[in-house]
Amino acid sequence: MYREGTWVSAEVILQSLDYFGIVVFAMAGALRGEEKSLDLFGVLVFSIVTATGGGTLRDLLMGNLPVNWVKDNAYIWLALAGGTFTFMFTRFWRFPVGALAVADAIGLAVFTVLGADQAAHMGFSPLIVIVTAVMTGCVGGVIRDLLANEIPLIFHREIYATAAIVGAVVYLVLQAWGLDERVFPWLAMLVVLMLRLAALRWDLRLPRFMRTLPRA
Repeated sequence: MYREGTWVSAEVILQSLDYFGIVVFAMAGALRGEEKSLDLFGVLVFSIVTATGGGTLRDLLMGNLPVNWVKDNAYIWLALAGGTFTFMFTRFWRFPVGALAVADAIGLAVFTVLGADQAAHMGFSPLIVIVTAVMTGCVGGVIRDLLANEIPLIFHREIYATAAIVGAVVYLVLQAWGLDERVFPWLAMLVVLMLRLAALRWDLRLPRFMRTLPRA
């Protein structure tokens, strides 16, 4: 997103966004564990896989080894902290309605663009950039839902992966137009965030396959 010389605090901004996304998704994973009445260990497992699943698969497929949380243990510590905080908080209080959905939307926006940025700057084709972006933003949640024995959210009619796809396309288009690298990634994040929040606010959904059987 930002390279040396384009912004004084480039690395700090990138790392801060990445850490923020880890905490947000860890909390979302913990809440799913709480819904399933898991113990602390189970909740923390949900937190870790939700927070690191997408980035892990991305790094494995792109040959970026060792994966991010192996090189930087802060990812695991932040996931554990987010999960533990959520576990303790929900034992005594309720999160405000919609708070985690909004935070999850922010995390989706951040990880989508970070995934697109990494693939783009490694020289991959636009299609692979989009796939990487969606994978980074969504795979952690897919693993979490499968562990919870549920159909993953992205396979429902919810506009979730679709928001990531649109954000990745916007990233590529703005990059092709030659916009400043200090600007267009933030615009792509905003698109993902606004699309996801609009889907939550107005219950926007994709069409669902319906088989119409002929009458006997």
